[in-house]
Amino acid sequence: MTPPLSRPSRRTFVALGAAALLPASVAAPRAVAADRRSAVLTWYDTTAETIAAAGAATQVTNSRTWAIAWLAAARAVRSVPGGVDRAAYQEAALVSAVHQALVDLVPGRAEQLDATYRQSLDRVPGGEARSLGVAAGRREAAVVLGSRRDDGLDPASVNAPYPVPAPGPGVWQPTPPSYAPATQYGNRLAVPFLLRTPDQFRPGPPPALDSDRYAADLAEVRAYGSVDSPVRSPHQTETATFWLGSSLTLYTEPLRVALSRTPRGIAEQARLVALFHVALVDTQIATSDGKYAYERWRPVTAIRTGAVDPDPGWTPLHTTPAHPDHPSGHNTYSGAAEAVLTAFSGARTAPFALTSPTAPGVTRTYTTWRQLTDENVEARVLSGIHTRSADEAGVVLGRRVARFALEHAGELFGSA
Repeated sequence: MTPPLSRPSRRTFVALGAAALLPASVAAPRAVAADRRSAVLTWYDTTAETIAAAGAATQVTNSRTWAIAWLAAARAVRSVPGGVDRAAYQEAALVSAVHQALVDLVPGRAEQLDATYRQSLDRVPGGEARSLGVAAGRREAAVVLGSRRDDGLDPASVNAPYPVPAPGPGVWQPTPPSYAPATQYGNRLAVPFLLRTPDQFRPGPPPALDSDRYAADLAEVRAYGSVDSPVRSPHQTETATFWLGSSLTLYTEPLRVALSRTPRGIAEQARLVALFHVALVDTQIATSDGKYAYERWRPVTAIRTGAVDPDPGWTPLHTTPAHPDHPSGHNTYSGAAEAVLTAFSGARTAPFALTSPTAPGVTRTYTTWRQLTDENVEARVLSGIHTRSADEAGVVLGRRVARFALEHAGELFGSA
């Protein structure tokens, strides 16, 4: 096993978080914090439920839905007109913005969204503050939706056709058992929220096929990632299975934990959710750029057909996704999520429990955001679907994209 990656200090992340997540104005009074958290969490859960019930088939499209809805909310609550009740205005603005965006992006859930919207507004005192807040939410939702039309993140564009390259050493080929066409190629052609170009932080190339690092990567995944591995422990198998599912789904609860535990007001909470998902959309765009720039073959192809002790019958623990190896998408997601959560709430948090839809009955407990990243790095090797080099490159890429998002958050929210 290679030593853990070096990482920026907590001081660096806290400095970034202060610049990106805190508005210039003072925080909302603590006396209304509990009520504001209730409104934010209601619509956080509503967003998650909406996407789970009727979201898109592609993860990045669903990340885009989160980003648009909560960016509209964060903009709507950032400034309050003089002479009106701040709490009522901000709650109405957030509710209206998220509702309007979700109805537009997930119209099949309009009935359920409308019912939750009515219930939420019934809890806001009537009057000018509520009316102005509703109007602000609708206005910001329309602006953000309009700015993201035709951004290339709809499912058809995400999975744009990709011609299979000619076979060769190290070159990606469709993988067993289905040998499906490549997916997510179109991500690298999409319009980011903040990145200047999809290749802005492109990682370096994967290890050369004749390098010691490549040999070590291949030996590790061959031994620990095979379906019938005699050296992988039951706990390691559980780790691989636990982190097999959608990163968007698996990180919904950690983000909610950070949101529910903060004493910050509604404006900062909305900014956290928006910035988290903006960073993750851009991370997924950057990930696909790297994958299709390098076209590195997956471990199953390397082990079955490569020059290093080929084994035509080798099979990974889990089915290999239909896109190239380098960098690992799960780990770019983890690196970016860790960076944003750390900026918002510090590296450590009180213990929280996490479950996974791909590991029914298993509950794991965490006290740092870094633990999630570390397990993702191990999980993709133990699943037999990524090399450690691809995993570690993914973590670095995700952190770099997230840092950039934190540093340039003013472009999303303005200075108000």
